[in-house]
Amino acid sequence: QVQLAESGGGSVKAGGSLSLSCTASGPSFSTYSITWFRQAPGKEREFVAARRRFNSNPLYADSVKGRFAMSRDNNKKTVTLQMNGLQPEDTAVYYCAASDSVILSQIGAPNAYRYWGQGTQVTVSS
Repeated sequence: QVQLAESGGGSVKAGGSLSLSCTASGPSFSTYSITWFRQAPGKEREFVAARRRFNSNPLYADSVKGRFAMSRDNNKKTVTLQMNGLQPEDTAVYYCAASDSVILSQIGAPNAYRYWGQGTQVTVSS
């Protein structure tokens, strides 16, 4: 079992940057795929980025590709989401999620993840 905690949210103006962290507790962190989702008010939770457990290449939603970068440090049990060029449409609560069994075709499906952090608010003003 893994527990997740996000940090680093805040408020920025359009074009600014924020770095989110997701720190895990519990054993075998390296065996979990870790994914960032976000949820804006009145909208469904959507996939942002993922680092799979046995694949070092990150995956990104088209909406954030080229602006966001996800890194992973298994020794520190931490993943980081560096967000650059933020836009008002990036405003949302950002969650990290973990699964030890999610397959590639389900990587962007929230219901494929058993473990979730509490979320951190990101607000981008124009």
